[in-house]
Amino acid sequence: MAQGYTRDLLQPYTPTRQLRSSPKNLLVTPKSSLQFYEHRSFQVAAPRLCNSLTDDNRSIQNLDVFKNKIKTLPFIDAFIS
Repeated sequence: MAQGYTRDLLQPYTPTRQLRSSPKNLLVTPKSSLQFYEHRSFQVAAPRLCNSLTDDNRSIQNLDVFKNKIKTLPFIDAFIS
């Protein structure tokens, strides 16, 4: 559902053999040659953030439902855990 330029920066993780992580819809976190700011670039930060979501949140197909779940995550983390 992402724009073309954003979709080009993100690549799905497809292992060469069948692993337990295969059906989890993970993204590839690229290696970066930058030392200090590598974690701030979109290409590194976006896959790391998406991969840190729960399986339930990553598998949501409806954009409005996904937005609603993402908005409530900080509140759930702050008050429930």
